[in-house]
Amino acid sequence: QVQLVESGGGPVQAGGSLKLACVGNGYTFNGRSMAWYRQAPGKEREEVARINVAGDITYANSVMGRFTIYQGNSNTLYLQMNSLTIEDTAMYYCAAYRKSNTWQYWGQGTQVTVSS
Repeated sequence: QVQLVESGGGPVQAGGSLKLACVGNGYTFNGRSMAWYRQAPGKEREEVARINVAGDITYANSVMGRFTIYQGNSNTLYLQMNSLTIEDTAMYYCAAYRKSNTWQYWGQGTQVTVSS
């Protein structure tokens, strides 16, 4: 059974940094698409960053140049977040294995709260 577990969220001051991790229990990210999403209160879930099966990386415009998505070992995905702003406050989720235009696996989320 596949389980994605995020960690690394927490409170941080504006301008600070956090590194989120997503560990895939019973899962390998190798050769598969993977992504980070976030959802702020009252807003829709949005894609923050993605690595597709070819290894191409895309970012949301709002995080371009500040966030970096990368794979660690075979079952770990990271999101390095720098220069955080209050607008980055959200629950962050990792997603894995896109099939038929749907992510097959989701983590439970980790909360990031940025204060001024």
